[in-house]
Amino acid sequence: MLFKAAAAALRQVLSPGLRAILLKSLALTLGLLVAVWFALTRAIQWFQSSHHISADYPFLDTLAFFLAGAGLFVALAYVMPAVSILVAGFFLDDAAEIVERADFPGEPTGRALPFGAAMFSALRFAGLALVVNLVALILVFVPGVNLIAFFGANAYLLGREYFELAASRFRPLPEARAMREQFGITVMLAGCLLAGLMVVPIVNLATPLFGVALMVHLHKGLSRKALPAGATPERLR
Repeated sequence: MLFKAAAAALRQVLSPGLRAILLKSLALTLGLLVAVWFALTRAIQWFQSSHHISADYPFLDTLAFFLAGAGLFVALAYVMPAVSILVAGFFLDDAAEIVERADFPGEPTGRALPFGAAMFSALRFAGLALVVNLVALILVFVPGVNLIAFFGANAYLLGREYFELAASRFRPLPEARAMREQFGITVMLAGCLLAGLMVVPIVNLATPLFGVALMVHLHKGLSRKALPAGATPERLR
């Protein structure tokens, strides 16, 4: 089921409807990151103009500026997934509806969250992703640990958030969470796939749209085995 859902999601990301959303979200994400990088490098340059490392060796100031700019570039690469999630949050319900209409034409489409709730969810999700990636950045010099922490945390976070987004279009959030817990292994495996994409430069910018398309298909497939309406995992024990 997961491989079938992933193949369908890849096809949808390359379709005209989602491709248009992808291009808009990519342009906004890259534009925002470039603006942040430019502002921070100008701030470093301003700081250096009044705090020279060495008046006798001005090339040291140039070298320090270059290293700081390169360091910012690396740091923003870690922050990029969180920014892409935040930007894509404006389009995820539209993307989910496109997938539902295209691949499940005989079924009703889900109901989008109100704008305020959708933006709060996107901010919360992006904040969590930012924390996860900043922790991974801090651990970058600890061999093995950073990769495990990054992959494990992102797999859980991405699987949980994207599945609940897709499921909550058709059921109340408590039921969506109960369904995620019921199929926790499947959702976690889907999260591992998304976390794997997050470590691939450039490709990780398309992860939000791929993730929502993947979870729309996964939710549809798992709905046939889901808990009865209003049930929770505790009630089944």
